[in-house]
Amino acid sequence: MAATRTRYTTVAIIIHWLIAAAIIFQIILGWRAGDGPKGAATFALFQLHKSIGITILLLSVARLGWRLFNPPPPAPVGQPKWEQTASHIVHIGFYVIMIGLPLTGWILVSASRTNIPTLLYGSIPWPHLPLIPEMAPAAKHVWHEIGEIGHGVLVKLTYLLLLLHLGAVAKHQVLDKDGVFANMAPGAKPGLKEPRAWLAAAGLAAVVAAGYLYTPAVKPAAKPAVAEEAAPPEAPAPVVTPVAATTDAAPPAAAAPEPALKDPVTWAVAKGSKLGFTATWSGEPLQGEFTRWSADILFSPDALDRSKLTVTIDMASAKTGDDQRDSSLPGDDFFATAAHPKAVFSASKFRKTGEGKFIADGTLDLRGVRKPLSLPFSLKIDGDTATARGVTTLDRTTFGVGQGEWADTDQIAAKVKVSFSLTAKRK
Repeated sequence: MAATRTRYTTVAIIIHWLIAAAIIFQIILGWRAGDGPKGAATFALFQLHKSIGITILLLSVARLGWRLFNPPPPAPVGQPKWEQTASHIVHIGFYVIMIGLPLTGWILVSASRTNIPTLLYGSIPWPHLPLIPEMAPAAKHVWHEIGEIGHGVLVKLTYLLLLLHLGAVAKHQVLDKDGVFANMAPGAKPGLKEPRAWLAAAGLAAVVAAGYLYTPAVKPAAKPAVAEEAAPPEAPAPVVTPVAATTDAAPPAAAAPEPALKDPVTWAVAKGSKLGFTATWSGEPLQGEFTRWSADILFSPDALDRSKLTVTIDMASAKTGDDQRDSSLPGDDFFATAAHPKAVFSASKFRKTGEGKFIADGTLDLRGVRKPLSLPFSLKIDGDTATARGVTTLDRTTFGVGQGEWADTDQIAAKVKVSFSLTAKRK
């Protein structure tokens, strides 16, 4: 059948054009992700890059299997032997890159320190290569280097093969006019006037344009709790570092006097209260929140010396709006929740800095490291309901949040703002 066939099978043609479009689009994504700022959008581009790579791998394996049982049509009559040999070598080269590029990328992901899982197109789990993630750090580093070097070499080979392939197509269509293009474009005639050739060129241009114009849908991060937002006039919240409070802000407008609470009162945090954080990733704000936390509050503005506060945070509940990024936060490079599932802020010393403004001096136990932390907050009590807002800034590196490649503050800044907004009811 192969001897009498005048073109590739319909299945082979469909897979060919799908892989061709995916490779071109993939090249553009790789350029953009590699050259762009390391923010949330670039992270999303890398995730799509991984998804398309695995898709190319699966399509290429299917194409190779189909080719084994459906040989290609014969070479044109009279084609020089050297052209046939060159064509055969280029086709082998394409199978090398179509399978090798995804495999080396898979090695890179599997040997990464951050161990970010792969979700194809944000929804289909794809496993790491077996054994590599469990290797010792030194061995993983070797595999990472193998994947990185191999990936880079194959990318350059791709450029060469595409140049040779497109040049050969143009030669056969325009100079030789031997009808080879019809193998992949049924019914195509030789020459420049063939509309299928121009349609293919337009498709190539469209894929390139799509690669540059595509904007990933980055999920908005959970809105952090707050204190960067405008505080109510009667109780603006100052912004301070963990160890120094800002007390020279302009005095607030006069507010109604709060009811006297001579003894500390137990308060229960109401639903809808928020605890958030804001980090800086390559100059772009990265916002998130902790969805599971609790607070034991014993407080009275008239009995600060007997007031107490303990906030317990489930570190595995951190959400930034991207499932793949969020799945890496509990890992050893960041919060290490397996060994340190909770972070605890405890305060038993309170200072009043203005009408409705206070500072809680305490300690934060995060990732097994205890450091002093001062938390300024605004407070308004209306009968049995209290509302409070606050924000402070801490240095993630002092708590060991960010190990390996993430210890460098060039990508993720050291300073992280932690903020809260809560409503509490008197028990």
